[in-house]
Amino acid sequence: MKDSAKLETGMATRRAVLGDEYVNQAMANTTDFDRPFQELISETAWGTVWSDPTLTHRERSMLTLALLAATGNFAEIPMHIRAIKNTGASEDDVMQTFLHVAIYAGIPAANRAIQLAKQTFAEMEN
Repeated sequence: MKDSAKLETGMATRRAVLGDEYVNQAMANTTDFDRPFQELISETAWGTVWSDPTLTHRERSMLTLALLAATGNFAEIPMHIRAIKNTGASEDDVMQTFLHVAIYAGIPAANRAIQLAKQTFAEMEN
């Protein structure tokens, strides 16, 4: 059962963090098949977790990047690197996050995450 208030809050937070362009594209690519998944992440990840005021978006951004790298979920790192322009995290914050990953989750995970961050930062400059 969907919680329409959480879904609405989640979409607003998702847009604030990832940007309208990204969210509009994700919604345009949504089909009947994956609509339940899009609603799930909008309601729970964005409407519950990211919308909770206990941590700032900057803090959540760094945590997310660390967890993605530490668990080897590298495909979403570029999206969350692009989001730092909206979350208040800096390039220095990102490097410190990945240094922490190197110590606690391993050099190879941090190395791959840093490669992706460098590539994404370069793309963002162009």
